[in-house]
Amino acid sequence: MKALRITLLGLTLLAQSAGITGQTQNYADFSTVDEDNNIQIFKRVSPSVVNITNSRLVRSVYSFNPQEVPQGSGTGFLWDDTGYIVTNYHVVQQANRVEVTLQDGSTYNASFVGAEPDKDLAVIKIEAPGETLVPIRLGDSALLEVGRKVIAIGNPFGLDTTMTVGIVSALGREIDSVGRRKIRDVIQTDAAINPGNSGGPLLNSLGELIGVNTAIYSPSGASAGIGFAIPANTVNKVVTELILYGHVQTPILSGITPIPQADYYGQLWGVDGIVVLDVTEGSIPARLGMRGLTRSRRGIVLGDVITEIDGISIENEDDLMSVLETKAVGDVVKVTSHRDNEVLNYNVELQAPATR
Repeated sequence: MKALRITLLGLTLLAQSAGITGQTQNYADFSTVDEDNNIQIFKRVSPSVVNITNSRLVRSVYSFNPQEVPQGSGTGFLWDDTGYIVTNYHVVQQANRVEVTLQDGSTYNASFVGAEPDKDLAVIKIEAPGETLVPIRLGDSALLEVGRKVIAIGNPFGLDTTMTVGIVSALGREIDSVGRRKIRDVIQTDAAINPGNSGGPLLNSLGELIGVNTAIYSPSGASAGIGFAIPANTVNKVVTELILYGHVQTPILSGITPIPQADYYGQLWGVDGIVVLDVTEGSIPARLGMRGLTRSRRGIVLGDVITEIDGISIENEDDLMSVLETKAVGDVVKVTSHRDNEVLNYNVELQAPATR
């Protein structure tokens, strides 16, 4: 009897299971919570993403008339409803003409606003009806954590408005910019990023901008699961200044000329820090007693070698620029240097950069 009851119970469970699996669901009405999130973000943000193509004027050796030659394409996104568009600097670099295509298919010639090659960022502008300009919503990249979901929208290989999904793989990475300077605090993601995605937005689960896709690590040039994005907080600072001034307002140590190829000469002379090549006569550093290189009968004599700013170690030009980027014009910083086996401190007021 016990064995019979167990057999009947098993048959009942099998029947119930068959009944459940036999039920058909309407796929059009079904989606997971994560799928719903992806779909809503794509619908809301894709109108903000644009396709960018650029061309150059090239003169043939057989003709005096220059011809316009397509140079490449990439992605950008609408920063506001007045027509400002953010993209990578390398997307519009050396372009004579830039065209922007919106999601509705309309195309506009873009004017150049400003660029920061050291962050691989550029701003261009189009004149288009306000109702066609849907700006992206800015997020806070400082809130990111490894494992958080991210979404990339771009135009890889010319395939417009393509979405890929991944996670934040790492934070605080460094990559080389177009100008060979280090871009720090970069976001690493496994969301598929391919040629053409450059300049496109990286989004969080709320559809907010948390980065600008800029590079991939791949021997083949295609996505290998390692992509990089410039964090949104850096983008916000750079873009705001490009729109206001046409260039980034990173303050400078006015009156000081660092030696070119500082890393090379630092290794050659066995010093760590920024070797001061020259100090402009009458400048604040000169009045404070800072000195550059001098000559003697025995050769070149080192002057000041900057090793710290506000207590932060300075080993090379990248370190110097990274510190200055956190400061504002008019800030007074403590510059620590070494000279003749002495440690010297100077309180220097930072100045605005020269107009480019």
